[in-house]
Amino acid sequence: MTYRFKTGGGVCSQGIEIEIGDDGRIRNIQFYGGCPGNLQGIGKLAAGMTPQEVADKLEGIRCGGKPTSCPDQLAHALRAIAEKEK
Repeated sequence: MTYRFKTGGGVCSQGIEIEIGDDGRIRNIQFYGGCPGNLQGIGKLAAGMTPQEVADKLEGIRCGGKPTSCPDQLAHALRAIAEKEK
């Protein structure tokens, strides 16, 4: 299943598309906007992991003086997906 999430908090990326496989693991993550190389790297590292594993690692990361970051927004998106799936 593919989910789309609009980012907030003034981060550079405008949105995230997350594909979760039937096994409950992340298949693909696509950020729209932001730092392409870094965000592609995050997507590659997260592939094959569970949403919970990724959210636990990335939640709370800040970018500069902002209260959030692209990785933190991904964590929020993954937590929202988990809530939706309950």
